[in-house]
Amino acid sequence: MTPTDPTTHTPRTATGASAVPIEVAVNLLWCVPGDVGGSEQYLVRQLLGLASHPTPFVPTLYCLPSFVDAHPELASLYPMQAAPITGTSRPRRVLAEHTWLRRRTSDADLVHHGGGTTPTVGRTPILLTIHDLQYLTHPEYLTPTKRRYLERAIPRSVGRAAVVAVPTEYVRTTVIDAYGVDADRVRVVPHGVESTLGADAPSASDLRHDYGLGNGPMIVYPAITHPHKNHRFLLEVMARRWTDPDLRLVLLGGRGAAEAEVATDIVRLGLEGRVIRPGRVPDAHRDGLIAAADALVFPSQYEGFGAPAVEAMALGTPVICSDQPALAEVVGDAGLVLPLDVDVWADALDTVAARADEMCSAGRTRARAFSIERSGAELAAAYDLTVRIGR
Repeated sequence: MTPTDPTTHTPRTATGASAVPIEVAVNLLWCVPGDVGGSEQYLVRQLLGLASHPTPFVPTLYCLPSFVDAHPELASLYPMQAAPITGTSRPRRVLAEHTWLRRRTSDADLVHHGGGTTPTVGRTPILLTIHDLQYLTHPEYLTPTKRRYLERAIPRSVGRAAVVAVPTEYVRTTVIDAYGVDADRVRVVPHGVESTLGADAPSASDLRHDYGLGNGPMIVYPAITHPHKNHRFLLEVMARRWTDPDLRLVLLGGRGAAEAEVATDIVRLGLEGRVIRPGRVPDAHRDGLIAAADALVFPSQYEGFGAPAVEAMALGTPVICSDQPALAEVVGDAGLVLPLDVDVWADALDTVAARADEMCSAGRTRARAFSIERSGAELAAAYDLTVRIGR
């Protein structure tokens, strides 16, 4: 694509794999690898799934240098252009979107902004991905600066987008209700999970040895210590109800705004020997730990989707999660979906032990509905709609 700055733009129409190629510019400047949680894997898996279908769409990925290094699987499929920024500064990222990105994408047939917001300029039709709307439901967990930014940027971005892509019906309904968007313009593009998930994982015995987990029961929670992830509730359950001295809770993921409180609670509740904190681990180890666990626990107060629940089901691990709407939608009857009450969670591990085979089977069946092939097909449909609306 030649960088130009036209005053008008007439995109081509996607009609199938044999149609004229449709140039798609995918804005990933927001995606700092390892720092944005499930949003990163959401877009990565969508793009992997897109490549599994014959479509007229020809994406170019505009991203950070660290993203190129972190995702060679995408670099082998799509052209990637790295911006001269690190992505850690929001003002610099926004500036790059208005300058560097705009100059390079003005000839595209559509621009896919994957991080929930768009630049304020540009005439190319936009597909906007909104992962969640936590700033509306739990504003107390955001800094005042970030909250004010999102309060301005997201409604404006939704208004500029031809189509909005969301991960669940729950988020779709929220977007429609919050911004008055035409329902036909909001499409669910679900998370997808690879059929090969866990294939490279070390053995359960090796992982137990390497991470000092012993031979007793083990549960896993893979989440950054953001306040809404609700680690502190899980620690209360461990201290008050799940008191088996051999039980190990493995907390995977980086440090978030609730890190200090979580670390303090572990000591205050006397859980130092029962809570294992490897932090961020290689993907293969993460998959292996989930597969080896007696259950994946997910007490989050808010999610737009909840990819670890699908990953666990795909790996044959029972899921115990909160009844937050998106998690209830994703897990359905294949897991234990419980209100966030310590006493209600008291018997959850016993229930899982008694129903392990049934839950493993139900989970694997449900996870098959969340393939990367389906995710890619829904992304292609959203691209097609964006082109047609943007004509």
